[in-house]
Amino acid sequence: MDKKMPLKIFFIVLTFSYFLASQTKYPEINEQINLGNFSQAQTLIESKLLDKNLTELDMYDLKFQIELMDRIRKDFRLTRDEVMNALKKYYPNLTDEMLVNWEKDNSLEMKVIDGEKRYFNNAVPNLFRINKEAKKQKEKIEGSKLDDLDIFLENYIPKIVETAKETGQRFVSPVKMKIKYSLTVKPNSVPDGEIIRCWLPYPRESNPRQTDIQLLNVNKSEYVIADNKNLQRTIYLEDKAKKDLPTRFEIELIYTSKAEYVNLFEDSKEISFNKNPEVFSEYTREQFPHIVFSERIKNISAQIIGDEKNPLQKLKKIFTWVDENTPWASAREYSTISNIPEYSLENKHGDCGIQTLVFMTLCRYNGIPAKWQSGWMMHPPEINLHDWCEIYVDDYGWIPVDQSFGIKNYLDESERYFYLGGIDAFRLIVNDDYSMPLFPAKIYPRSETVDFQRGEVEWRGGNLFFDKWNYSMEVEYLE
Repeated sequence: MDKKMPLKIFFIVLTFSYFLASQTKYPEINEQINLGNFSQAQTLIESKLLDKNLTELDMYDLKFQIELMDRIRKDFRLTRDEVMNALKKYYPNLTDEMLVNWEKDNSLEMKVIDGEKRYFNNAVPNLFRINKEAKKQKEKIEGSKLDDLDIFLENYIPKIVETAKETGQRFVSPVKMKIKYSLTVKPNSVPDGEIIRCWLPYPRESNPRQTDIQLLNVNKSEYVIADNKNLQRTIYLEDKAKKDLPTRFEIELIYTSKAEYVNLFEDSKEISFNKNPEVFSEYTREQFPHIVFSERIKNISAQIIGDEKNPLQKLKKIFTWVDENTPWASAREYSTISNIPEYSLENKHGDCGIQTLVFMTLCRYNGIPAKWQSGWMMHPPEINLHDWCEIYVDDYGWIPVDQSFGIKNYLDESERYFYLGGIDAFRLIVNDDYSMPLFPAKIYPRSETVDFQRGEVEWRGGNLFFDKWNYSMEVEYLE
């Protein structure tokens, strides 16, 4: 463990069921949750919590179930009138029937909560990402063009490919970046004088793409940097809340990131995935609750793979299928989804992490070792949270795959599959797995139970969810 100064950290570490699905062990409660009767479910849960024979584990799980229902309510706030008004720009003659049809085919995400129909906060923009006809209608009104990131990559990717070919190097074109990351707890989110505990994202070491990490500044005198063996890496800080004032946690660091390019399709190379028994065993297994070889996964895999025997073509078919059948759309909080790939396959869309988990599950089921990787995308046109993965290919080791960036049809044929074995230099790697425990241990359930990019915050009274704080990433490109 790296550390500046030892913190006096007093944690009660309990062996709780950390990876909670949105269900309980009580059928009567689950029934009400599934019907969308959240208030009734909460009443039943509160009744159960009065049982003096309840174990700490059961109590923890039940309380978190109340929190999960509240998170779903926050994600589904739009009323029918609000959705109708937003859509009339594109459909002046919008009808109830059109709305119902979009709901039925899952293009317009909604839930019935306590008898009222509520739409996902980003249901309207997502409709134009998910539904092909709606997308065409929007393009009629607003036109179609590449966004700034695609324009940047259209110029950038060919240069990386050319550099890798000319030099014969796998890791090329380093970019040195200075970043300032801050998390600010809103005033009076915590009572005056109480200690706020904060975990911020911190760069992973040992990956050849990410080197020369130098911590420049921390705005607290004491902090703890988690050892690199922690697959979701953190820097931990504390501060005392002050009445009517925000509490800010901030770090500043420099690191170097390289692009990586492995052309798996060059000269129709023969590749394999199973020569390392340890890696193969660990990274082709199910990983509950989000990597599960369900009947749906098995059936879709059979459709994708068919009679294909060539390992490389199997990989390409999976990447292509996810690209074509799982359009990017913003997602509800991962903590409220019991199985992410199943949610995606049912709703036919997903954000970067969801697309990645669908790809990983299909890969693992077909004997292709795959593991999670995530952090931030740091491209000059767009800085944001981002998820991708790595696959293990014999004779190459671990190589990157960014399913969300997908097939670049605007590029030359030889460069369209760049992100199947290649990745740009504008990344910050924080995580090499999902749903891993944080260090030091967190007492209360995390705001994000799968990924770790924004940070986590709590005090002795409970977890502070995302609506209690803001975060910011500032980037300076030094070379």
